[in-house]
Amino acid sequence: MEHFMNNLVAITILLFLLITFLQSGLDKTLDWKGNLAWLKEHFSKTFMGGMVPLLLAIVLVLEIITSVYCILAIYSILADNQLENAVIAIFLGCITLLLLLFGQRVAKDYAGALTITCYFIVAIFGLYVVAR
Repeated sequence: MEHFMNNLVAITILLFLLITFLQSGLDKTLDWKGNLAWLKEHFSKTFMGGMVPLLLAIVLVLEIITSVYCILAIYSILADNQLENAVIAIFLGCITLLLLLFGQRVAKDYAGALTITCYFIVAIFGLYVVAR
């Protein structure tokens, strides 16, 4: 219980990122065709239009890896009070969010970019907490 209380903020942020990326990864996996169709339209007038399937797969893999690291990180904190996996998990989350932000900016979806920025603020704060 001591490890939990000493790392309450880190664990809460890891849970936030886990829910975010696990749900997103599951949605992409369960509705690949729907996501692909929407994203092809979303990026149709950009230089990324022809790369949507590859980019979607890259984001999906990053989301899954980030989710796995979030689970590992929570376990490592609770079992051994170790933060190394938390640093990796949150950093991967930041990288994934930056890629998503880049895509939204390229597509000129500024409202979508703003939403991702809110997630990024939580993630970067989490990185600050675990990497101190």
